[in-house]
Amino acid sequence: MGSERWVKPDRLFDRDDEWVALMSFSSDPHPGTGLGVVMGRPHQGKTLLLESVARATGGFYFCGQQATEAESLRRVGEEYARYRRVAQPSHWRDWKEGLDAMLALGDTRPLPVIIDSFPDLVAASPALPSVIHGALRHLDRPPLENRARLLLGGETAPVMTRLFASSSPLLALAALKLDIQPMDFRGAARLWGIDDPRLAFLVYTVVGGTPAYRHDYVGDDVPVDRDDFDAWVCRTVLNPRTPLFHEARHLLDEETGPWSCGACHSVLTALARGCTTHGEIATFLGQQLADASRALAVLRDHGLLQSQTDGLQPGITHHHITDPLLAFEHAVARPRRAALEQSDAETVWEDARTDFNTLVAGPRFAQVCRDWAARFANPATFGAERGTASYGSLSNPSTTAGLDAEVVVRRRNGHMRGPLLSVGLARWHTGMDIHHLQRLRRILDALDSREDLSRVRLALYGASGFSPELHAAHARGEVLLVDLEDLYRSV
Repeated sequence: MGSERWVKPDRLFDRDDEWVALMSFSSDPHPGTGLGVVMGRPHQGKTLLLESVARATGGFYFCGQQATEAESLRRVGEEYARYRRVAQPSHWRDWKEGLDAMLALGDTRPLPVIIDSFPDLVAASPALPSVIHGALRHLDRPPLENRARLLLGGETAPVMTRLFASSSPLLALAALKLDIQPMDFRGAARLWGIDDPRLAFLVYTVVGGTPAYRHDYVGDDVPVDRDDFDAWVCRTVLNPRTPLFHEARHLLDEETGPWSCGACHSVLTALARGCTTHGEIATFLGQQLADASRALAVLRDHGLLQSQTDGLQPGITHHHITDPLLAFEHAVARPRRAALEQSDAETVWEDARTDFNTLVAGPRFAQVCRDWAARFANPATFGAERGTASYGSLSNPSTTAGLDAEVVVRRRNGHMRGPLLSVGLARWHTGMDIHHLQRLRRILDALDSREDLSRVRLALYGASGFSPELHAAHARGEVLLVDLEDLYRSV
């Protein structure tokens, strides 16, 4: 296939690397059947991406749904007949028969055979992965004439994770594995078409980087400027008449199921209130550690939770909500559901503004700073081509009480703990002054006996400005100052 046919459709925003990878896999002219896996959280554009690949290549696309095996076989047989432009639908007795027919579409040329929502099909047909494995192994024998490119798509959930774990027989056959992630804070700004870094961050803090939220959930309603942000919140995410108002609850119910939903809501509330460790969450909920751990595991398995080792104390693990909308829901909207049903959104939002700044924007700003340090900062900034960034705490009450650092940067060193490169504080709603630099120095004093500090660079990340003393210290090379403009623009 010529590269001119690889032009990405206009309706697909961003996703350039994913598009090229899928088109290259689907059009690979080499003989032999190929297997690819495309995973992703709901509403990230996975289905649109796969449908676009099918259209661009003339491939076959089928989307599964919750149904019996017999109904799914009937539906895919009807779709196959439409694709082949034959009047009589195929009546397959089992999935082996159906897969043999679908894969035979690649007998004459490279052609993608796309099965989306794969976990829904597996739920009714547990043997389907084994059938696929057998069909691919059969076609993998000489002569390698078939060039079907089987693409299996599904949401990132325990089923897909289990089917394509490192020990999975299917993964061993896969030549392509894509995980369609939400857009980062910079990609979200482009998605919403917002040039003002402060406004872009505020919108990201509410809805994150999920493409569907802009187009399908708020009807392309974008805040005009900073002054319009409060009104935008009230007419979208706090408006019971919009889909976005209900999305966070539906998202959790859909992903975790009814049996664990209540516990997961409670754990997310604890996280939104600033509890980040197992012990803090269990105390907040009044539960045993084992009970809290089960709910944390469910959330982590569904990609709703990120767990990360403390940057300064490796024996501590911190948990953070990955989806900004879920964090906003559990810190701002959920505690005020009754008020939103009975009062106007403007009054509720005015009451919630302090919680928004403290519980939502502040932690999200710290996470954006960590993302910048790990992904976007110039390698010369911290003296490493690749680094990790995490939250760090020092908890010895006799000497280091309260000495936490929101951005701890270490050199990436495989699975090992890398050398310390930077310690930083992040503040969203308050300006920073010389006292913040002094605090960083106290952290270094506390670390002096346990870390190599020769390459450590002190950093202050602020969204509300820096004092003249800090600018002077920055000019002397004593501290790195990073503001919103740097986060969104610098390389």
